[in-house]
Amino acid sequence: MNSKNNIPDITYFRLSLVDFLRESHPHLVNDRKFITARAEAALEAYEKAARNGGNPLEAGEQANIILFDGLHFSKYDTVKNIFWNEFSEDIPEDETDTWAMLLLPECESVFAKYPLSDDFTCEPEYDLLYTELTGAIALYIESYGLQ
Repeated sequence: MNSKNNIPDITYFRLSLVDFLRESHPHLVNDRKFITARAEAALEAYEKAARNGGNPLEAGEQANIILFDGLHFSKYDTVKNIFWNEFSEDIPEDETDTWAMLLLPECESVFAKYPLSDDFTCEPEYDLLYTELTGAIALYIESYGLQ
């Protein structure tokens, strides 16, 4: 935060985004160009909202819309949830992150069939995606095992 006017600086937005990416999009954590561009755009949105009379909460909401746009649905989280829900007897919970990262590329052909968006988990097609991914993961485990 910039102590003079209580406006967050770019570091605040960068760290917020990186923290979120670690949890839901770990493949993007090292994409410095993406992170910097989003942080700069979020800061600009915050400053614009503040200049237009928005209070800090409203300005923060505007900045977050920009900062997290297109990131609310996570392929990684979806695969991880499938491991937790469908394969918990086969894969210990502390290994789901590793397995999700390993199998994410294997699942891309399934994800490509669906119109993914920030609110995709609320769409009726989500259940179909979940079922198809579960099948693809089960086939992978059947073919290659869990080593």
